[in-house]
Amino acid sequence: MVSCLGIKNVWRPHPLTTLVVELLQKKGGTTTDQELLEMLKEVAGEGVGFRDLNRILLKLEIAGIIFVSGMVRGKRRIELKKKD
Repeated sequence: MVSCLGIKNVWRPHPLTTLVVELLQKKGGTTTDQELLEMLKEVAGEGVGFRDLNRILLKLEIAGIIFVSGMVRGKRRIELKKKD
């Protein structure tokens, strides 16, 4: 059986966590989770879902790289923490 996955779904030269940080830097350090997911899909391909984004955001928040806060129900604000 031949897979119909595109090359973006098979090989990623940069980890998704790195892509998320780069996208946040391009947006000035702040964006919403929905905007970030759309930008990530444009760069990494349609194989990236909301579940993947949540996993990445959790890793980055635990590492102290980003801060995630709730704006309204179902929408979150993601901020890149500034270096001291």
